[in-house]
Amino acid sequence: MTSPSTAGAGLVLEDLEITAMAHGGEGIGRSADGRVVFVAGTVPGDTVTAQVTKSKKRWARAELMEVTAASDMRVDPACPAAAMGAGCCDYSHIAPAAQLGLKLDVLRGQLTSLARNSAALEGFDLDTSLSAHQLEPVRGWRTRVRLGVDAAGRAGLRQARSNEVVHEVTCTQAAPGLLAGLVGEGARTFTPGAEVVAVLDSTGTRHVVETTRAQRGRRVERIDTVIDGSGTVTEQVGEYTFSFPSTAFWQAHVAAPERYAAIVAEWGAGSYARKVGWDLYGGVGVFAPYIARAIGGGRVESVDYSPAASASTAELDGVDMVKHNRKVEAGFADLEQPGLVVLDPPRSGAGAEVIGAVVNAAPERIIHVGCDPATFARDLGLWGEGGYKVARMELIDAFPGTHHFETIALLEPAVTAAAQ
Repeated sequence: MTSPSTAGAGLVLEDLEITAMAHGGEGIGRSADGRVVFVAGTVPGDTVTAQVTKSKKRWARAELMEVTAASDMRVDPACPAAAMGAGCCDYSHIAPAAQLGLKLDVLRGQLTSLARNSAALEGFDLDTSLSAHQLEPVRGWRTRVRLGVDAAGRAGLRQARSNEVVHEVTCTQAAPGLLAGLVGEGARTFTPGAEVVAVLDSTGTRHVVETTRAQRGRRVERIDTVIDGSGTVTEQVGEYTFSFPSTAFWQAHVAAPERYAAIVAEWGAGSYARKVGWDLYGGVGVFAPYIARAIGGGRVESVDYSPAASASTAELDGVDMVKHNRKVEAGFADLEQPGLVVLDPPRSGAGAEVIGAVVNAAPERIIHVGCDPATFARDLGLWGEGGYKVARMELIDAFPGTHHFETIALLEPAVTAAAQ
């Protein structure tokens, strides 16, 4: 008898209709026995032949063999690196104009599934009140890339779910000139097993550094060797200038920092009883001047554990910002009680500990930036339990050509002025 985890593996599914996209970039179909089937490289509207590679009681995963009838949203793959197996542009085969709508469907599905009973969404219509915005350009938008280096010293993007690198061709996400001479035919070589960070900053200067390869999902910030540029990048957002090590976190899309900062300033603007802002997971401090603007002046308390971020400098004339170099989970006992809290947690989300501590501080407004719809939906559920409701929400497609996107929500206390 075959085990439930392998039963059905190898089965060929013919005339499988793809009806939706899953969080993670796979198309969703349904087999004759009623199970949900996930197939990478497909688009809603496709009819495909696929071979089951993993089978469970309620779902299966299958490998695409042939598209027998193509969706109207299907196009020729745009990214040569993705076509060779790199884990970069998993929406490369989907028309750019169709991607935003598919991502909206994914977000609504996650919110409906994971936060359906959340008080945070009470009164918020996901069909009419959830806005969406696609950042331009949709190709050549990425200004920073981390590359793997193989045993022969060749740099490239890592293959999906693998440490192997695709060194022959570059990705269409990369800004013009970012990877010139680093990837592809005639490229220079690097220390085998290292990681290469390439950044094109606001001044047009390219910085290339080597660092020790991190475990998958982790970020190494120590620079071992500077290969090109100074290793210290300069970024401009509005009238503010930020300088920091090239290994520190910064939004990948060239237009993302301006867009996010503008939302913080607009959504956060109000009359506050406490003119104090918290910038949690604050990084190099790009949101800090916009938080200060939103609260009408006052102190901004920025918390982030990153050594590279703490080494940053910024020209923030008139902004009273205090940096706290520690993990956000370490607590807020030494921070002034806030009127506005902005948090931009990692893909794992903020979680119960951080959200509970923010709720206890009773801010008048919260702006939550989420880069994963599942953990974002979970966090919304926690905000609802803490007495906060969504007032505004926007999906921002800051990762065109991929299944990734960001969601920003404005939360306010659910208690009405009359009840208070």
